[in-house]
Amino acid sequence: MAIADAARRHQQRRLKGVEEDLPSAEESREGAIEAIKRLLPSDISEALMTEADWPELAQQLMALRRAGVDLDQILPRVGEIVVGVRDQVAAKASEATTDEWVRTVRETLPAGPLREAILTSPAWPEMAATMARLEERGVDVREVLAAAHNEVLAVEEAVAMGLGAVAEPAMSRDAQLSYGPLTTGLDLPRDYDLSDRERALHRQFAVASQENERYIRWVREAMPGHEREADLLVASRQWPLVAGRMAQMESDGKPVRDHLARLGKDASWQEGAPAQLGRRLVMAAGEALTRPVGDAPGESRVKVNTEAAKATSPSVGPTKGAAPKGAAPTDPAVAPHRETGPVAKGGKTR
Repeated sequence: MAIADAARRHQQRRLKGVEEDLPSAEESREGAIEAIKRLLPSDISEALMTEADWPELAQQLMALRRAGVDLDQILPRVGEIVVGVRDQVAAKASEATTDEWVRTVRETLPAGPLREAILTSPAWPEMAATMARLEERGVDVREVLAAAHNEVLAVEEAVAMGLGAVAEPAMSRDAQLSYGPLTTGLDLPRDYDLSDRERALHRQFAVASQENERYIRWVREAMPGHEREADLLVASRQWPLVAGRMAQMESDGKPVRDHLARLGKDASWQEGAPAQLGRRLVMAAGEALTRPVGDAPGESRVKVNTEAAKATSPSVGPTKGAAPKGAAPTDPAVAPHRETGPVAKGGKTR
């Protein structure tokens, strides 16, 4: 309305050389009330009339009508914009509340299909809103969750006895491929899916949108001069695992940014085939986050003598034409930790 009123005043100055005064508040009130009640949704019209600047808004509306603006055309469009803004604000607030309770559920309940069933249920947003209301009333929601979890487990066992035990979800392909240093110590479902990044971050790893944006910013700050590589790390399929690690470290009070700084100081991830750069960056980030601050960088790649490896490998035969430098031992090779020492003479054996 302020923009529309400014445009009206500008046109009056340009055409007439003078601005017309706004209609009086008394004169504008009834006409404005009739217009907004008829042309805007009821909740929006009621909200407008309770605002402190409603008298001025009513005057501007009537001034626009007097200037030839068709309110029947303009106000419905304004109403559509306001409804969109209202819904987006509500959705954002709901998302923030939901993200907070996702983390609470993941921290309170043990990993397993029951916890994942709660977080992926269609009724989850309503459950999160209920938990928020309970907390406002002073209820210890974590205690309620733990008690409810125990009750549901009893129900689940009773159902399993009647219908046959339900198998736990199988380990997903993503979980199999990522198993190891990237997932050590993380509380993750067995069937997480990295193809749906938003669901993996919010539902499976409990990383809120604002947190994810902060972690992306930290990675870019830790790799000055390597913006392309930082973006490649963030865009990688396994980024949710890295973000999940950062979220857990933050919860534990660990200096995440100090760990990430290693990515800029130790650029050994640059060595290797360009096609594998994204994978190397993910592994380097995982190593930087899990190694204690102050430790010297470990040897990230073990250098192997390939000829020696071939010579000792049981799956590779001797190379044709290779002459041994010395006589080959006649006894079979034995691993050092399996070599037998001298047998003690005498005494009893068990």
